[in-house]
Amino acid sequence: MNALRSAPGELFDNLDFDLPPELEADEPPEARGLARDEVRLMVSYRSDARIVHAGFRDLPDFLEAGDVLVVNTSGTMNAALPATRADGTPLTLHLSTRLPADLWTVELRTENLEPLFDGEPGEMLGLPEGGRASLHTPFRPDNRYRGGKKNRLWVSTLDLPFSLNEYLDWYGAPIRYRYVREAWPSGYYQTVYATEKGSAEMPSAGRAFTPELITRLVAKGVQVAPLILHTGVASLEEDEPPYEEFYRVPAATAGLVNAARDSGRRVVAVGTTVVRALETVTGTDCATHPGEGWTDQIITPERGVRSVSAMLTGLHEPRSTHLWMLEAVAGRRHLRIAYQEALKGGYLWHEFGDLQLIL
Repeated sequence: MNALRSAPGELFDNLDFDLPPELEADEPPEARGLARDEVRLMVSYRSDARIVHAGFRDLPDFLEAGDVLVVNTSGTMNAALPATRADGTPLTLHLSTRLPADLWTVELRTENLEPLFDGEPGEMLGLPEGGRASLHTPFRPDNRYRGGKKNRLWVSTLDLPFSLNEYLDWYGAPIRYRYVREAWPSGYYQTVYATEKGSAEMPSAGRAFTPELITRLVAKGVQVAPLILHTGVASLEEDEPPYEEFYRVPAATAGLVNAARDSGRRVVAVGTTVVRALETVTGTDCATHPGEGWTDQIITPERGVRSVSAMLTGLHEPRSTHLWMLEAVAGRRHLRIAYQEALKGGYLWHEFGDLQLIL
């Protein structure tokens, strides 16, 4: 492990920076001959801007007995389906978020994974085995994109020949983007502690955990608390705010979070999804309550963070709204220092990349 102190540079302007293509992880670490937990870990301390470079297997060295580690146990669906337009044009349909009344938010993409903006209300898409997807209305119809483009996300209903998860297991595939050049089996997109499928994309901050590492953490006295937030597609347009996602925070988890905070122990969120769920059920008095529903909570530096004191997270793209949340947790200056170190140190971005622990 190598510890150093960095001076802040002019890295961000409105959370913008250049991400070199070679730092975009285009395959899981297993394809590079590594185990899940052999990715890198950058530990950054807000109190003194110290940065420690480590491996993810070193995580127990940075957590303490009594810390509460909150994880998102949502499992990843095979949410990318081959679809066909009425004129025979093939495309890819991404299922995003299941809404009330059995509606879905869906995304249209070409076979080459480029976003499509030419959907029409009432359009019917053919799916495998006689399934159908009906486009009803644009999602957020008042949110038009630059250049007069139409909407990318649609409210839809699905008509499938058998149950959703069975259908997706047969005909779907994990959602991937252009920086992942090869299709990988669905097992590479699941965390080891997933309990309930429902996420369009993997809650990837938890991907590096292994049963052995969790056992080491528990043996050290770290408490692991679960919640659910079913993530939608992460391919937001530049400056596009996140949309509603389903969450469930159990009473036991809310109790552990409150007890830790009241006794001065740390609450460590594994990923932005955990922060979003906890912030939805944490009031201005900083008391966390159980609850479930669809959250549209957006975490910004102006709003602040009430529920957690530390965060394990991946490295996020320039101008993404996830960086708003990280700035709320760590502050702009600290984020500049950490991301400068990540870029200089060759850390890998995206779901198969390296991780940052903010303490």
